[in-house]
Amino acid sequence: MTELVLLRHGESVWNAELRYQGQQGTGLSALGRQQAKEAAAYLQSLAIDAIVASDLQRVAETLQPYVDLRGHLPIRIDQRWREIDVGTWGGRTFADVYADEPEVVNAFKRGEDVARGGGETFRQLRARVWEAVRDISADGAQRVLVVTHGGPIRVAAASALRLPPGGEVLLDPPENCSLTTLHLDGLTSYNVPTWMDR
Repeated sequence: MTELVLLRHGESVWNAELRYQGQQGTGLSALGRQQAKEAAAYLQSLAIDAIVASDLQRVAETLQPYVDLRGHLPIRIDQRWREIDVGTWGGRTFADVYADEPEVVNAFKRGEDVARGGGETFRQLRARVWEAVRDISADGAQRVLVVTHGGPIRVAAASALRLPPGGEVLLDPPENCSLTTLHLDGLTSYNVPTWMDR
């Protein structure tokens, strides 16, 4: 049994400014830095065997307070845990994108799996994140802290629950510095969600 403790990064400057980030973006806001400190204090109570993290700045800044407390645990950086790529929408405010592309924004809100800004679809995100989940499970660590983003957390949970394509929209987006825990038991090729085989 592998337990994944998925930590979303703290509030970033672009979160506070209501901007799309994707794989771009800024470091943490003042609130985000405080959230990261509080998360680090809580994580001290857990026996973490390994750490995996996205390579983006807001994740590194979220993880730093925990590293300062723990110190010795190695961190594996894995780009598969990056946020979904939102292409040309990165850095733009929600309001500006809606003014320019209301049909795409509305399609996404209806649950259609559109490549926002010419970036990735949720289906593509789920495929890369599930591959990363399976690799962690194969490593044999009992409890793994994964510091990542809202999109990867939603699709990891949707995949673990075997929700069909688009099912991640049924899950509430995780809040900044919230924890989502997944218990994974013996992931093998035969229990890969069937939508990935198509």
